[in-house]
Amino acid sequence: MTQSTADTRQLHDLLAAVARQDARAFHLLYQSTSSKLFSFALRILHKRELAEEVLQESYVNIWNSAASYQSSLAAPMTWMTTIVRNRAFDLLRRLDHTVEIDGDDFDMHVLQAMEGETVSPARHLELSQDAHALASCMARLENAHRQAMALAFFHDLSHSEVAQQLRLPVGTVKTWIRRGLDKLRLCLNRREA
Repeated sequence: MTQSTADTRQLHDLLAAVARQDARAFHLLYQSTSSKLFSFALRILHKRELAEEVLQESYVNIWNSAASYQSSLAAPMTWMTTIVRNRAFDLLRRLDHTVEIDGDDFDMHVLQAMEGETVSPARHLELSQDAHALASCMARLENAHRQAMALAFFHDLSHSEVAQQLRLPVGTVKTWIRRGLDKLRLCLNRREA
């Protein structure tokens, strides 16, 4: 078992205990994840006091909704990071009613990077640039292809699970994902050139 797998399993176990209102497990979960989640909030909000506010609200949300966590839909860190992301975007909207945030274009690769070991600032920048390019290319895909790929790659579902979610034949899903990947590859190669 890799360290990342062990960490994911530990976070899953902690979330299950938090769902049973286990305060000790919540404390351990906070200790294990708060520095990464704070860095993530700070990356969006750019102000320490705002990031602290969002982090606090996010952990209240995690405590209250841990029972709704479904490991089949997202890894624990991805689920918690999504909560922080949504809280941060909500705060930005409250502070500036004119701000428009396109959550679909948000760099999901940074979310996945949060799963691993500590990421250096240089790696964050690289991931952010790569994620922006990926998000831009993903936005150009047909909605059905983009949805199938998001379920497969961002939610780690198999082709048959994606087909079940979308109520489509497995062959159709495989074709959509293959075509989507081909279009993404072409788009990303053009951006690099």
